[in-house]
Amino acid sequence: MTDIRRVRVLVSGLVQGVYFRVTCAREAAAAGVAGWVRNLPDDRVEAVFEGDGKAVDRMLAWARQGPPGAVVRRVEVQGEPAEGLVGFEVLRTE
Repeated sequence: MTDIRRVRVLVSGLVQGVYFRVTCAREAAAAGVAGWVRNLPDDRVEAVFEGDGKAVDRMLAWARQGPPGAVVRRVEVQGEPAEGLVGFEVLRTE
């Protein structure tokens, strides 16, 4: 049985305008993680990662670094019930 896990993350710092969302989607696809990512009006990035526990941990580690050019200052993580998401989307700004 696979350990399916879901987390919502809020990433603060210089994380918009540095290809954070596009790179996040690429990393999630490589890790086999479902979910979504979007920019927030307050300059943070919000994402949901759902999948195998180790793959979600991989995405959390990536989010703490971000893509080249990002300066991640804070990552808030909140566990949520899994919803059975499929695929990973880049959403429009909220």
